Amino acid sequence: MIVVIGSINMDLIGNMERLPAPGETVSGSEFTTAPGGKGANQALAARRAGAAVRMVGATGTDTFAEDALALLKDAGTDLEGVRVCEGATGIALILVDPDGENVIAVIPGANFKVTPEDAGEAVAAMATGDTLLLQLEIPESSNRAALEAAREKGVTSIINIAPLTKAVDRLSPLADIVIANETEFSRLSGRRVETLDEVRTELEALHAKTGQCVIVTLGGDGVLYARDGTIDHVPALSIKPVDTVGAGDTFCGYLAQGLDSGLEFSEAVRRAAVAGALACLKPGAQPSIPLSEEVATRL
Repeated sequence: MIVVIGSINMDLIGNMERLPAPGETVSGSEFTTAPGGKGANQALAARRAGAAVRMVGATGTDTFAEDALALLKDAGTDLEGVRVCEGATGIALILVDPDGENVIAVIPGANFKVTPEDAGEAVAAMATGDTLLLQLEIPESSNRAALEAAREKGVTSIINIAPLTKAVDRLSPLADIVIANETEFSRLSGRRVETLDEVRTELEALHAKTGQCVIVTLGGDGVLYARDGTIDHVPALSIKPVDTVGAGDTFCGYLAQGLDSGLEFSEAVRRAAVAGALACLKPGAQPSIPLSEEVATRL
């Protein structure tokens, strides 16, 4: 079982001829909506990868709530841990350019009503050997409660340190596995990194210091990870991205499922990297998440 404690959003997506600079207005070509939120995205990815998944979070009482859960529900995700709170469901405003690059603004809404008690109760119901998956779109206190409970319970904890907040420094040491992109890893290592070699050097130093398993996703440069004293690299698929919004979340969900199902670590990372790349070929965070059959075919 994988338990995801995290955010549930409705994504409002505008396709633009280019991303605007501050203070600039740029015409868009298309507007769509899709379920989102890093927690919900990762839960759906783990479910489509083949895991039994329980989602823990909160939605509002507005018209977005039902649609925000639609794909999770259709996939057979356990939604008993999702509370309905008075007020707004979380919203993400997303602008995407023709190359698939994006800018995102998030209004948390009900996501910030996920409490430490919610998190603690969810982990208390888990079994030793289950996998806990977290991100940073719910209150820091709730993530801390989940991580501390997981350590006591013997549950494997994975935290994706996105979106980047000051909580990274306090929460990441509490997890068994940390997943970061290049920018997030720069915060984790304390040094700005731009090239694959720079990431490798800093990853080696961090791993030697902490011994913690750290995975760094690098887009077209693939994935670097440190585990049990070794550093390894998984190259990226060669693709032409349409929309990169869901790639990182797809990677996280697929990795959690791979490890939860007993795959060798290197194979779980490789499979997750392929899934993340395939998620760039369609628009929208959740609609773009590939099924396990698609990933197996590409592997």
